[in-house]
Amino acid sequence: MHVRRLELTDVRSYAHAAIDLEPGASVLIGQNGVGKTNLVEAMGYVATLASHRVSNDAPLVRMNAQTAVIRCAIVHEGRELLVELEIVPGKANRARLGRSPVRRARDVLGALRLVLFAPEDLSLVRGDPEQRRRFLDDLLVARQPRFAGVRADYDRVLKQRNALLRSAYLARKVAGQKRDLSTLEAWDQHLADFGAQLLQARLSLVEQLAPHLEDSYQRVSAGEGKAVMEYKATTTPGTILEVLAQVRDEEIARGTTLAGPHRDDLLLRLGELPVKGYASHGESWSYALAMRLASYTLLRSEGIEPVLVLDDVFAELDTGRRERLAELVRDAAQVLITCAVEADVPESLRGARYLVTPGEVRRD
Repeated sequence: MHVRRLELTDVRSYAHAAIDLEPGASVLIGQNGVGKTNLVEAMGYVATLASHRVSNDAPLVRMNAQTAVIRCAIVHEGRELLVELEIVPGKANRARLGRSPVRRARDVLGALRLVLFAPEDLSLVRGDPEQRRRFLDDLLVARQPRFAGVRADYDRVLKQRNALLRSAYLARKVAGQKRDLSTLEAWDQHLADFGAQLLQARLSLVEQLAPHLEDSYQRVSAGEGKAVMEYKATTTPGTILEVLAQVRDEEIARGTTLAGPHRDDLLLRLGELPVKGYASHGESWSYALAMRLASYTLLRSEGIEPVLVLDDVFAELDTGRRERLAELVRDAAQVLITCAVEADVPESLRGARYLVTPGEVRRD
């Protein structure tokens, strides 16, 4: 799989930009702040319907524009598919596959398999559990797009259940009244149904991903420690209802749902010590990189090789890690690299060159 063409209209800093790409390695070169990351962010958006930099879509739309449009031509097994996304802040985005409208934007998920590593990925090892849950769920959807629906259904039920608990909490605290919670059991059942699917899928994913993480970290760091991941759950797939019943009084007292996949975490260790709080900057960077490389390897093993994007990665690595990373990815079907200094990129990855200047990108 590779991206043949990316076209942007009113996306971030670009009024209009188009870039024709090739299989193999490509390097996007430009000073910091000129828009290199905006290009790969748009490509990542096609793959996940989310930005790796911001939590909502509004910043993706160029200032004073009403909408942004991303068009991406994807080639897989000799066939080309055009994905078009129209981003409309505050409204549902519109999407087309092969120039035909789809009912929901999420119907385009799966058209582009892509793994993106960026400086923001340090939050995977240093940030809150939410970042690690998103990492797992995004990978689930990349492998099986139907989980986008499971994820959305779980979030919808959780929102409704939390609203009911919150109203009961406020009624008791502000007015000294008891709110009717007879409908809570119905939401419990829905939460348990969708939660069990999501939790079981995450557990299976971590089991399959863990060996790839260990191998990737060993190869990037030249054997400096053993990377271990473990899923920490608040329930099991079959006990969500039971656990919700056990914490019911505390949930009413606090006005929020206290058990389920939305409260889980992915524990990351180097040897016996947690990465968060103990790993150096270099170790944390290598660990986050290894998580993305493990994702890439897992997806690749399933028969559809993803596009690999390395956004401003090599500037943070020493010479040894640069060369080891290059060795790991040099045979990728398509790898896109952004950099401010071309010399930071190993020779084996200096393929097609693109110069990025403010508002413009062109083949060198």
